[in-house]
Amino acid sequence: MKPLCKEQSIPTVNGSLPGPTINVREGDTLIVHVINNSTYNITIHWHGVFQLKSSWMDGVGMITQCPIQPNNNFTYQFDITGQEGTLLWHAHVLNLRATLHGALIIRPRSHRPYPFPKPYKEVPLIFGQWWNIDVDRLELRPTPVCDGYLINGLAGDSYPCSKNRMFKLKVVQGKTYMLRIINAALNSPLFFKIANHSVTVVAMDAVYTTPYVSDVMILMPGQTIDALFKADQPTGLYYMAIIPYITAPGLPFPAQVTRGLIIYEGASSSSSPKMPLMPELNDTPTAHRFSSNITSLVGGPHWVPMPRQVDEKMFITVGLGAEPCPLGAKCPSKLGLQFAGSLNNHTFMYPETISLQEAYFYNITGVYTDDFPDQPPLKFEYTNFKIRTDSDYKMIFPEKKTSVKKLRFNSTVEIVLQNTGIITTENHPMHLHGFNFYVLGYGFGNYDPIRDSRKLNLVNPQMHNVVGVPSGGWVVLRFIANNPGVWLFHCHMEAHLQYGIIMAFIVQNGPTQDTSLLPPPSNLPQCTRDPRIYESPTTNIDLFS
Repeated sequence: MKPLCKEQSIPTVNGSLPGPTINVREGDTLIVHVINNSTYNITIHWHGVFQLKSSWMDGVGMITQCPIQPNNNFTYQFDITGQEGTLLWHAHVLNLRATLHGALIIRPRSHRPYPFPKPYKEVPLIFGQWWNIDVDRLELRPTPVCDGYLINGLAGDSYPCSKNRMFKLKVVQGKTYMLRIINAALNSPLFFKIANHSVTVVAMDAVYTTPYVSDVMILMPGQTIDALFKADQPTGLYYMAIIPYITAPGLPFPAQVTRGLIIYEGASSSSSPKMPLMPELNDTPTAHRFSSNITSLVGGPHWVPMPRQVDEKMFITVGLGAEPCPLGAKCPSKLGLQFAGSLNNHTFMYPETISLQEAYFYNITGVYTDDFPDQPPLKFEYTNFKIRTDSDYKMIFPEKKTSVKKLRFNSTVEIVLQNTGIITTENHPMHLHGFNFYVLGYGFGNYDPIRDSRKLNLVNPQMHNVVGVPSGGWVVLRFIANNPGVWLFHCHMEAHLQYGIIMAFIVQNGPTQDTSLLPPPSNLPQCTRDPRIYESPTTNIDLFS
């Protein structure tokens, strides 16, 4: 590939970037044969698919399966039920999803219409990040600055060596198009705009929404949006554009806009394209306004009323802490530290010899503990952290362990995710496998259970599988634990996933065979202890400079 100036080899699926689009209908059984001809250990995750009664097929290395080793293969087979819209698939081993990703489009069953007028055409838009370095050499400590962003594999005319390689969408005046938008970027939330046009958002994360008109969208890594775009402007050329949303202070990112082009039928190729006015890189008010205004389409296909009774309440602090540099590693930090993920002061450690789900299913001890806490060990000024006591100091250093939270089948779980400023406040896109969750509300500062609970939307809350925890703020989620198995809950920024901003839920079996975890398939891959599966090259950063 050579999207910018440097040609290099990358891992791909079937030789393309993005990889092939998978088209299915709700109710289909999907069978995918993964043949690993690469030199990497691989899993493929079907991001956002519920995997009801098929959690072995979720495709997460060392959580639901051991990776597929080079020169081996594995067949994923699962039903797609109760979902319509746009999702994605991607590798779930280290940073390989930078180039191993593609669209998974779920249309309604035959003869069942969309809950809106049928669009003239449907167009996938897949956003990605590009580095002028081999993916296997991409260091994730600290978060790597990319060399560019891609729209459907193309960098567009704002980059050197890419003037003539830009995604172009030809449209007919007056026609309506459904844009199936996917943020497949490794680490970046992205703003998206189209010059002189607004769109109508009709679904997010494969859940129908109340139609919402906006001239700007924001997508967290792993999020999807279905938006109706009407070609209702004068004939001409119009740029579509993406730009990163940056919340970590002082973090360098390329500021250039990545562009695609919308070409109206009959437009002169010599005319100058109109450019949208993009938000600032740190425009949190715009991001918050869009995210907080989405609501569910009550009564729409697959809509489920939100349960009012809550069985489990959790308060989880989300952010970064620190840990000592590994022995023998050079560390420029004066204190000899590097970043570590922190959920309730826990940094997740992957199992090394067996997947979590196998350990749970076969009741193998010593692989994990079921003591992930419902609360942080200490209440503190979460978003304005200061060291005042020894206990405050200890909060900088999360405990490293493989801990899970067990949930009773069919229990309703409410989670307050509270951003922390122990190292820095930063937006964290949290992804829950196996479920959609209701997003009851967002806010800034420390969550106040009395004041802020009055603001929650209990009528038509949006539903997602990825949600951005606002920088210096909080979000409240609720979901029904009706899917037995082991399910990862993690930050969907790959660097933060490697830091260990991860925990796992184990949903226990229900009362019948139909609500219990089935045995694993006979051809489930076996584990090998290969550092390429679990570890990235270690580079350290001065946390306190």
